[in-house]
Amino acid sequence: MAPSKKKFVKKQVAPIPIEEMKEGILQGNRASLARGITLIESSSPKHYAVGQQLLQELLEYTGHSLRIGITGVPGAGKSTFIEQLGEMLCEEGMKVAVLAIDPSSSLSGGSILGDKTRMELLSKNPLAFVRPSPTAGTLGGVHRRTNETLLLCEAAGYEVILIETVGVGQSEVLVRQMVDFFMLLVITGAGDELQGMKKGIMELADAIVVNKADGENRSLAEKTKKELNQILHFLTPATKGWTPGAHTCSALKKEGLSELWQLIRTFEQKMKKSLVFDSRREKQKEEWFHTMLKERVLTDFLFNEKIKEALPLMEERLKHSETTTTKAIEELLTLYKSGIR
Repeated sequence: MAPSKKKFVKKQVAPIPIEEMKEGILQGNRASLARGITLIESSSPKHYAVGQQLLQELLEYTGHSLRIGITGVPGAGKSTFIEQLGEMLCEEGMKVAVLAIDPSSSLSGGSILGDKTRMELLSKNPLAFVRPSPTAGTLGGVHRRTNETLLLCEAAGYEVILIETVGVGQSEVLVRQMVDFFMLLVITGAGDELQGMKKGIMELADAIVVNKADGENRSLAEKTKKELNQILHFLTPATKGWTPGAHTCSALKKEGLSELWQLIRTFEQKMKKSLVFDSRREKQKEEWFHTMLKERVLTDFLFNEKIKEALPLMEERLKHSETTTTKAIEELLTLYKSGIR
């Protein structure tokens, strides 16, 4: 007798325990927070819906942290600075989350900076949470994922959230739209770097910090600070009612960090008193809404079956000069609209 064939039974996927995850996050459980962030970072439509449900239920517990963005020229020592600042704040009893936006591998889409490795000490601190966040090649993706990760960290009770950016570029503009205080790190002898830096990037900063101001470099750091203050004098301040300035510190020697933290606290108090703080948060929500709306519309357009079929053909026509770019876009939009009426 021939052996009977075994019937394939599809394994049932257990539902994602939203309520359990929510309670874990509210209790400050780092494992629950990590799972929640993985959920909202997922590109799966099913995970996206559940992640948004989780975020909605946690929304009332958000908005109570101080959000700080940190960028810098290459070699400025951002990771060392962030780790030492984070350690100092943890020693004072504060809970600190670090969201490091990493450039993504064009092949795997994965994170390649490895901030957990570069912030090994802070990663092990029970009061800290370090999370690399791959950009996945889209600035809109950076904005949504980082902003939603930030909200989950706030719900988990993190009082200070530090967002490290990949360098100096367009992603810094998006991070400026997420944070309360934005800091630019530079080093001595970075004159060429600063000259090559767009004026707009410097205008985003609430403070410029000359790092590695120690040993024989200290006097040069003071000179760089004076030069930067002269430049800042002619720039439009990023925050109404606040005059940005240049400062020195040595993250490696842990010098100047407490003074910088006091500066940030002074900024927070002054901006809250003048209502600029709340006004900026409201504006950021509006900017986030419009950024996400554009991303969602673009995603729906590109994943439309008719568009997916027509797009390669249109690209070929453009390559062979058979149509203009504007006409090609109009034809694709007409095709897209015909399918949603």
